Amino acid sequence: MPLQPKDPAYAERVRTSFDRQAFMATLGARLGRVAPGEVDIELPVRDALTQQHGFVHAGALASVLDSAAGYAAFTLMPAGAAVLSIEFKINMLEPARGSSIVARGRVVRAGRTISVCRADALASENGRETLVATLTGTMMCVEGRGLAG
Repeated sequence: MPLQPKDPAYAERVRTSFDRQAFMATLGARLGRVAPGEVDIELPVRDALTQQHGFVHAGALASVLDSAAGYAAFTLMPAGAAVLSIEFKINMLEPARGSSIVARGRVVRAGRTISVCRADALASENGRETLVATLTGTMMCVEGRGLAG
């Protein structure tokens, strides 16, 4: 059964919120696909994001995976709500290298207040995608606390 957004303007709300994220801009991340319960974030790989062995740093991966999962949950929240991460677990599956990373966030189960999401990081190199990390996270719908989406 397809997921149904509570706000018909969900995609615009997600894009507006993402544009306000200074940290995603600092990383060079760009919002890609936005659909009910699904968000993709693209991260071009550059030297400033690598660790000592030349792989994309786990902190950069965790950040885009967390945002992809959170925004996937946000697509299903009512207008005026905000999303906050409650917790997440990340598994690094292999070294992240390539020209870009795509973090694909998907809602596993959407509740009224709590949503469980998954996000996968796929590294692209020479036209080939490799799954390099996966995150499972719990996101909270916050209403009436003065937080903007």
